[in-house]
Amino acid sequence: MKKNPLSLQLDIDPEEFLPASKEEKESLVIMRESVSFWKDGFRRLRKNKVAMASLFVIIVIMFFSFIVPLFYPYSYGTQIKGANNLRPFQYSAAEQQLIDAGESVFPHVFGTDKMGRDYAIRIMVGSRISLLVGLIATAIILLIGSAYGSIAAFAGGWVDMVMMRVVDLIYTIPDVLLIVLLSFALDAPLDALANVPGFSWIKTVGHNMISIFVVFALLYWVGMARMVRSQILMLKESEYVTAARALGAGSGRIIKKHLLTNCIGTLIVTTTLQIPSSIFTESFLSFLGLGVAVPLPSLGSLCSDAINGMATFPYLLFIPAVVISLIILSFNLLGDGLRDAFDPKLKN
Repeated sequence: MKKNPLSLQLDIDPEEFLPASKEEKESLVIMRESVSFWKDGFRRLRKNKVAMASLFVIIVIMFFSFIVPLFYPYSYGTQIKGANNLRPFQYSAAEQQLIDAGESVFPHVFGTDKMGRDYAIRIMVGSRISLLVGLIATAIILLIGSAYGSIAAFAGGWVDMVMMRVVDLIYTIPDVLLIVLLSFALDAPLDALANVPGFSWIKTVGHNMISIFVVFALLYWVGMARMVRSQILMLKESEYVTAARALGAGSGRIIKKHLLTNCIGTLIVTTTLQIPSSIFTESFLSFLGLGVAVPLPSLGSLCSDAINGMATFPYLLFIPAVVISLIILSFNLLGDGLRDAFDPKLKN
């Protein structure tokens, strides 16, 4: 039948207006499953093979640093007579005699140092010290920096200007010089405090280590403060902050419950990237002799002790240097993975 070209009737098959089936409806749904911020972030993190490999390396290093020394047959401070400067898996004459007599002697996996101390356990304990210093120092930086930066940004005006000028002033203070000065200034007070029951651990870690923590609390939080300030400046004009003010919430509650909570992803990433920086600083200061007290080892102090014998016993320097590099590289790669996973701007 020929259709009139002037007719307004549409030539449409009536079957096209039938209700869609369940399968057709599901095929048109292109939205992904609704997930929370944390679930989505960890889902993206698991897809990052480099970050997951770095996390695995960190867990393995922590296992050997905190768990294995509990069952290891040697102690980090025990000097084995006649076992000076042994190479990896080498035994002293006395140990070889015990082996010949049928007794079991645990091998020195990384050899021994010039004092006859097993080097593997010293690497483990040194890694533990470096990790603990990095984690504790980063926690101090996070607490002070986030509190200072959020208060400066939320207050604004002349309060913000004065507080940030203090930050600029702190940036000019040389940290190594301050650690040396604090080591002398805190020497007598810490000696007196170490004799008080419950504070004997001060003699174990040494005055220099206390000075390092004091310097971290005084100087190294400024970068965290600036980062938090920039985030709070963007968030404090949001609608939910205005609603909280209208409901009568105080400034402290708004900062803690609303502003800092909404930049927690950035805080996690920044904190993770701060850990290797703190470990490197501690290792560098220990290398200069400003770290833990003898005989407690640190990776930096182990490198410092081994550098004079590098030509004869190079493994004593290479092993702690490789462990330091591995720890710092793993935390940096993990921090990059966390940034890619929790940064909303990078979501696809």
